[in-house]
Amino acid sequence: MAWILLTNDDGIEADSLQDLVTALHEKGHGCIVFAPSENNSAVSMKISLGKPLTVTKREDPRENVHQFSIGGTPCDCIIAALDGGLQKLVPGIMPKLVVSGINLGPNLSQDAYHSGTIAAAREAGMYGMPAIASSWSSFDPEGMEVAIDATIQLIEAALAVLPDEPVNLNRPHVDVNAPHLTAWPNQSSKPWMDDPISALRKSFAAGEMLLNLNVPRGWNGDFASTRLGMRWYRSAITFSNDTSTFQLGAARIDVDAVDRGDVDSDVKGVASVTCMPSWPQTHPLEMDMQLLGWSLDNSTDGLPLWL
Repeated sequence: MAWILLTNDDGIEADSLQDLVTALHEKGHGCIVFAPSENNSAVSMKISLGKPLTVTKREDPRENVHQFSIGGTPCDCIIAALDGGLQKLVPGIMPKLVVSGINLGPNLSQDAYHSGTIAAAREAGMYGMPAIASSWSSFDPEGMEVAIDATIQLIEAALAVLPDEPVNLNRPHVDVNAPHLTAWPNQSSKPWMDDPISALRKSFAAGEMLLNLNVPRGWNGDFASTRLGMRWYRSAITFSNDTSTFQLGAARIDVDAVDRGDVDSDVKGVASVTCMPSWPQTHPLEMDMQLLGWSLDNSTDGLPLWL
């Protein structure tokens, strides 16, 4: 049995999270939930420094399901779990994978910067854990069952290529010369080219690459390996009558076509799986971008080839 650590940004009471827990439990997976006590959408990687955070055990009668409500952000939840909370609250249990979501609403294109769902997966990666962010690309929950199906398919594909225990949790050893990492500013060395699939799997297992899944309304059952696309929030500010306050919320969204873009896949009714680096450019643990490009170029249909 594989243990999975789950979180989200919609809050622990969100049906999308709880329905995913139920579906995973029915599949025989162990579930540990560290999720915000309240909605924390669009908080990105906000953390609560120097502030006491509440931890409340949520009673769950099911075997192999442990749930904890955290009075903080999605990143707070991941830090709390991976930096001592699991050992304290569920001793002897070690998750094999982190899953953030399922989020209500899309996390496409520039949402990658704002999303608390993706931020939690990125935080897990920074702690050396493999992670998946999952979103239902509609704000209407009706029909979300297909997003649960797609998420479980991706989770089980990921579990099949991961080691039984996380090999890099809290990064006990840092190898800046690993084949899947950038050689920047030296661009001549590409040691991953002899075995790119192994390099991609090691990158995912070590937390240097995360997976971002978006499942569209009317999902046709297909997956596509994608990159971030382009969409633009227009007329995003609405002022009050006296202009003393304003509210954020786009009046419309414009889309520019991008080859293999996640937005473009979503429009076609295909679930997008985007491989994303956990670390920013110029960081020594940044993924080699040509390796990511190799994965995209060679994953012409369905899930990424290395899965």
